[in-house]
This record gives sequence, C-alpha cells and structure tokens, in this order.
Amino acid sequence: MPIADPFWKLPYPSQRMPVLADNVVSTSQPLASSAGLQMYARGGNAIDAALATAIALTVVEPCMNGIGGDMFAIVWHKGEMHGLNASGRAPAAWDTARFAHLDSMDKIGWNSVTVPGTVSGWRAIWEKFGSLPFEDLFEPAIRYARDGYLVSPTVHRQWQKQVPELSGQPGYAESFAPNGRAPLPGERWRCAGQADTLESIARSKGESFYRGELAAAIAAHARATGGLMTEADLAAHKADWVEPISMRYRDHELYEIGPNGQGIGALMGLGMLEHFDLRESGLDTAQTLHLQIEAMRLAFADMYEYVGDADHMPVTAAQLLDRGYLAERAKLIDPRRAGAPRPGTPHSGGTVYLTAADRHGTMVSFIQSNFKGFGSGVVVPNTGIALHNRGWGFSTRAGHANVVAPGKRPFHTIIPGFVMKNGQPLMSFGLMGGSMQAQGHLQMVSRLADFGQNPQAASDAPRWRITDDNLRVAVEWNTPPEVVAQLRDMGHTIEIAERFNLEFGSAQMAMRMNEGYLAASDHRKDGYAVGY
Repeated sequence: MPIADPFWKLPYPSQRMPVLADNVVSTSQPLASSAGLQMYARGGNAIDAALATAIALTVVEPCMNGIGGDMFAIVWHKGEMHGLNASGRAPAAWDTARFAHLDSMDKIGWNSVTVPGTVSGWRAIWEKFGSLPFEDLFEPAIRYARDGYLVSPTVHRQWQKQVPELSGQPGYAESFAPNGRAPLPGERWRCAGQADTLESIARSKGESFYRGELAAAIAAHARATGGLMTEADLAAHKADWVEPISMRYRDHELYEIGPNGQGIGALMGLGMLEHFDLRESGLDTAQTLHLQIEAMRLAFADMYEYVGDADHMPVTAAQLLDRGYLAERAKLIDPRRAGAPRPGTPHSGGTVYLTAADRHGTMVSFIQSNFKGFGSGVVVPNTGIALHNRGWGFSTRAGHANVVAPGKRPFHTIIPGFVMKNGQPLMSFGLMGGSMQAQGHLQMVSRLADFGQNPQAASDAPRWRITDDNLRVAVEWNTPPEVVAQLRDMGHTIEIAERFNLEFGSAQMAMRMNEGYLAASDHRKDGYAVGY
C-alpha cells in the first residue's frame, strides 16, 4: 500500500553530484535512465541508449510525454552534426477558415491534435545511427508497462494536477484515471494496452502506427468522437533530417533545430547579449538577470510574430539571426530599466528531455513531448496512446506566419540543444518546460560561457522565467531577496514561485571531458544521470 502523504514531503534542499563515465545517459526519471544503461550493457551505442530511455519515458512518465507526441534530436556522430525534426502536421481537414472565428486554438480535445511524429523519429534515428535490433530498445518499456512500476511523488503530482481537466476527454479516464485519480506515490501502475502498442511498434518498426492497426485505431477513434484525423493524414507523415542553426556566443557556439521550433529564440537572445559584458555585471546579480531577461523578451517578441513552419514564414531564420539586426535590437535594451518589447523588422530578401553520449564520441540531444502534460486528453482506447495537443500552438489570426492550415507544422516549444567550442563538440543538453526552454538554454549557455560553471552547478542555480504574456517575470523560491528587490526597482513585475514549481524546467546535460563525460541531472524532478 502507498505510504501516507507526509512521508513524501522533502523539507530540506538537497544537492546533486555530477556523474563521470565513458558512457552516460541522463533524463528526468530513474527507471528510464536504467533502460538506457541496459542498452550500454548489451553493447549498444548512445543512440540505442537514448531510444530505450525515450521509449521507457512514455511509460514511466506518461504525464509529460507519450507515444502520441512529437520529437526532435541533434546528433553528433563521426565528426558531423545531424538534426531531426519529427514533428507532425495539421490534418488535411484543418482549413484556416474552420478556426477563423476563434481567438485561439483549442487547448485540449481533438481540435488540438496534429499528427504525432514521435514514432517516426524513433525509427528515423535508429535507422541512421542505431546498432542494436530495434525490438531490443523496447524491452524495458514493455516490461514496465506490463508488469508495472512504482509511481514517484513527482510523477504523481504532475499526473494528479491534470486529471480534473482531462477526465472528460474521450478515452482519458478509462486509460489514465480508472479510479478517478492518478496513481498515488508508491502505488504500482500497469498499462497493458500500452505494452501491446509498444510491441506492435517494435515488430513493425513503426509502420503500424502510420499505416497499420494503430493508425486504423486512431482514425476510428477520431471518427467516433468528433476528430478530423484520418488514416491518410497519418500515412502522409514523415520525419525530416535538417541542418541545425547556430549562434556564436563568446568562445562557444549554440546549435538548435530551426523553425518550426523555438530554439531560434535562444540564439537571438544570445546574439543580443554578445553586446554586453556579463562578467563585469557579475554572477547571479540583478544586473546580469536584467540584461538576460530584456534580451530574451525582445527575442520572444520577434519569435511570436514571425516563427512557425519554415515553409510559411515571412522571413528566414538567417534574417532573424543576422548579427547586424541583432545589434540594432540590442540597442533597445536599457541597462537600468525594463522595456516594452515589440517585434522588430528583420532585413527581408509536458515534455521530457534526455541526453546520451558514448565512448566512441557519439552524443545525442533528444526531446519528446505531448506538449502540455498528457496533451489533448484524447486517448485511443486499449492502446495507451495519449494524443498530444500541439495544434494549440497554431495561431488563428489570418496572415500570421503561424496561422493554422492543412498539412502545416505548428510553432513548437520543444528544442534539443548542443554546444560546440573551438569547432569541437562540448555538450549535449536540454531543458524541458514550454516557453521556459529557449530562455533556459540562454541561461545555461551564459553560465557556461560567461562564468565557467560546470553543468551541475549551472542546473542547480535559481532560474528566472518570462511568462507567456512576455511581460511578467517569475523567479524561483530561492532567488536572493535583494536581487528580487533590485529587479523590481528596475521596473520588472516579479512573481516569486513556490518551491517544487515545475514551470522552470528540468535540465539534463552531458559534457565532453578530456576522457569520458560529465553527466548532470536536474534536482527539480526525479532526474537521474548514470554511467557505464
């Protein structure tokens, strides 16, 4: 039986220690990290470890990602960098006019569900870089789903928070809240339908999800419960290998997947910060935080106006990253006062993250998500497939770069990050959490490049977060009071979050050392770095 709630309280701050090893994997859930470790023990590489970890995460942390979500990855392999965009597109029936009367897209339900891309990404990255049989990568996850696992307090808290809102969506309560609640801390959770689904994906190498029995089940559920997704929509999906985009900052270079993702926001922010001396401003001071916040707010103003599916943007990523343009944007930052960010005019012409790295030099930065927790709340009966709500990311404003349209990818928040230094791979990293991700990447890279902090220290430090209105700023509970007071004096509207607030993201990192790697994991969730 689960132990009473007071037992699970953690009243004292704790400290994580980095892991040093030849082969590493780090993510937000220990059971998933264990799955990656098992692949190393079988002789697998970093890609095998990352995939086994990712597949297990759909089972052991279903409240933050799932089989019915999207994924992105950056891979360093044999001296080359590769980017993978496995995000899905809008169903063919999603005409712009259908949503024109709405102020915004639906947050949950079928009208927030775009085609899921995660399964296609698993296959694509395995085909290009995997070394173990595809079916082997699923074994830990299938075992967790069929035999069950003990739910952690963190996962319980994330899960239970979503139950009231999602229980009315088709298939959700039966699949993920059969007792009218989330499983309690220490309670064993099983999902036989998810085990069956993963076995089908493993056998068919993902084909069943897009052109077989699982595709038929998804489309049938849509027809029966008011959705517009069809077998044809699923069959038309494909993941794309893409060239990552980058920005040099000091002697480091940050790489991101380009639009439709928000990684470009981190790059723009760093491009503006390049014009300020943060070392002079000081580590963890109000002045340094102010400059970072103002750069990020300007980047967000442009990002929310111009970024969406790259094929439909009015400007290119290169134009938004033009150093001359960013220098002009940087001039709008008042070193002493908070500003009111507006879009510029460029020169025209619930997520999980993991990283793995192996002794052969392969490093993978990997992120997958159902967007907000379980996503849309729509769950395909007897499959454990919770469908994401990535369609919520579309705009309904006619003429906007990100306006909803058939076959179009929505603006995406999930972004894997990768840092190079002097032309050599340095760190694969990521930080989950909606709009926190781009600003989290900026904070992590600044701590690394400006102040020389190691990855675990950079993760442990208090974070700030610009809220989705791009006006207010939230800070973590342990931000020094004098820093908060000084930011308020500068004109910032500051909100202090309670401890255990999960809106500040959860980082995972693998840094290349002279020999082996330093892996770090965030204390804000159940994060766990392991080595082999």
